[in-house]
Amino acid sequence: MGSLARVLSAVLWLALSALSTPASAADPAFHAWIDALWPDAQAFGISRKTFDAATRGVDPDLSLPDLDVPGRPAPQREQPEFVLRPADYLKEANLARLAGEGRKLLAEYGATLKAIEQRFGVPSTVVLAIWGRESGYSRGYKPGNNAIRVLATQAYTGRRRDVFRQALLFALKMIEDGEIKPGAMRSSWAGAMGLTQFLPSEFYKYAVDFDGDGRRDIWNSVPDALASAAKQLAEKGWQKGQRWAYEVRVPKAVDCTLANPDQKFPIGEWLRRGFVPAFDRKLSAEELSQPASLLLPAGIYGPGFLILPNYFVLKDYNFSDLYVLFVGQLSDRILDARSFETPWGDVVQLKTSQLEEMQRRLTELGYYAEKIDGKAGMKTRLALGAYQKATGLKLDCWPTAAVLEHMRSRMGRN
Repeated sequence: MGSLARVLSAVLWLALSALSTPASAADPAFHAWIDALWPDAQAFGISRKTFDAATRGVDPDLSLPDLDVPGRPAPQREQPEFVLRPADYLKEANLARLAGEGRKLLAEYGATLKAIEQRFGVPSTVVLAIWGRESGYSRGYKPGNNAIRVLATQAYTGRRRDVFRQALLFALKMIEDGEIKPGAMRSSWAGAMGLTQFLPSEFYKYAVDFDGDGRRDIWNSVPDALASAAKQLAEKGWQKGQRWAYEVRVPKAVDCTLANPDQKFPIGEWLRRGFVPAFDRKLSAEELSQPASLLLPAGIYGPGFLILPNYFVLKDYNFSDLYVLFVGQLSDRILDARSFETPWGDVVQLKTSQLEEMQRRLTELGYYAEKIDGKAGMKTRLALGAYQKATGLKLDCWPTAAVLEHMRSRMGRN
């Protein structure tokens, strides 16, 4: 990952808003860890004066979620992409509001967005949708935690230490370069700092040569951030002129284990199997020839999607399928206000601990070979569907307490 992507991962970190009162905890080991960080900070171009000023008096905030703290059974707060039902994460009112604001911003930044799209091949609506998902277009976004404390805590004892350690070094470098004072660097619990607190000069060193003259073009902070997001997607393999997905009506007797990201057919073949484009969309011969895989985010209880390579580019940007669906749907709705054609079903989301148990049991039975993470992702739903087929249960590819109880009755409760 290049420096641009690393900086943007720190600056445009997933903007989650629920804040709590930090829980201070003096920890000699933490301060020893901070001291041990100094050689890398020095190599990063950070002076001892800046390093000491930024880290002086900083203690770990053990109220943060996603920490690997001995004796803590589970995070106190988890990212909504992984713990909310699709219907809750993809709320109609929220999508409609952000789409309306996105249309205004599309007009406001029209020339800028057009230049970004021409340079990188990523649609303007996609980069706007990322901005909308991550910080609500930075309107009214006021992160309240000490960013150095958050990043240091997560780098010290979080579950993604390496990512946060790199983000911490970049945050210290921003202070070193005079882009922001330590006390003004605020963030959400996940390190989100938003766009509004940064000066245009901060993005100069990461600016992009839009006109091809070999010089970096200085834009203001919002266009620079949008261009940087587009550049990341382009570097991850965004296919210019291609969609991210098509919503489809799913046959009533669908075998939900077809929703395997590794199983691809031309879209025309999916249509021959009974899938119908939402709103009876007419597809060209080129579109019908595109290879796609099936996505059923809520099993059989909601919309289905034929997902294309650009879907996986977005997923490489943020691994959550719900995040990708939100960004993709929002990008579509900025131009076309229609919602999902098929409504989301009223499913129940299992607790993380229950999903972890289900994944362990599916692993023991040979259906699942991925990470035990307590998330109802593609591979978990696929493994569950295989178990349902093998045991004669209702085939819906959605994890429920009833299926978990069935596993316990067959395998024992331990």
